[in-house]
Amino acid sequence: MSKTFAIIGLGRFGGSVAKTLSSMGYEVLAVDRNPQRVQDISQIVTHAIEADSTDENALKALGIRNFDVIVVAIGDDIQASIMTTLILKEMGVNKIVVKAQSELHGKVLYKIGADRVVFPERDMGIRVVHNLISPNILDYVELSKDYSIVEIIARDFFHGKTLQELDIRARFGCNVMAIKSGEKFNIAPASTDIIHEGDMLVVIGHNDDLKKLQQKADRDG
Repeated sequence: MSKTFAIIGLGRFGGSVAKTLSSMGYEVLAVDRNPQRVQDISQIVTHAIEADSTDENALKALGIRNFDVIVVAIGDDIQASIMTTLILKEMGVNKIVVKAQSELHGKVLYKIGADRVVFPERDMGIRVVHNLISPNILDYVELSKDYSIVEIIARDFFHGKTLQELDIRARFGCNVMAIKSGEKFNIAPASTDIIHEGDMLVVIGHNDDLKKLQQKADRDG
């Protein structure tokens, strides 16, 4: 059965999450206390409701507990973000993902029971910087403080070589999880698979190791 999502807070981040999930075919309940935001998204998502998420009775009336994942994407009002998370936790919601403004806000959210905390502004900043400093980096996802996943475009350093020849794990301590060649996506590639110029490599590793690989690829690319 397909997962169902409730998005609370329809600012830029929350609105984007709600629209993307809807476009992928998921059932989405969008909630905001701003009637204009609710109106703007009402034709896109499954349900759009004007409600105050710091009001426990209002959340209960929405049947919020029945949704698989709740995303609390409240913008500048940190108090409302914390209160909403607390109420959802007390209601026994299955999974709560919350947008945080700062590291301190994130720590508080984890302490009161958020299952996952996201930092859209910080994470987007990190991605932009990596795209700026390395021309071969398509995307960068921080998994934790020390580990990340990067998408690297294969240039001269990789071209015409197999994973065995490149020996990325031994030389750089990183693992190639997938190779995208044109429309073909090769998950868990074999050591004998040949990489061609323009292929996209999905690589996971410690940030220090990924940096060494990026530098090598840029220098030889």
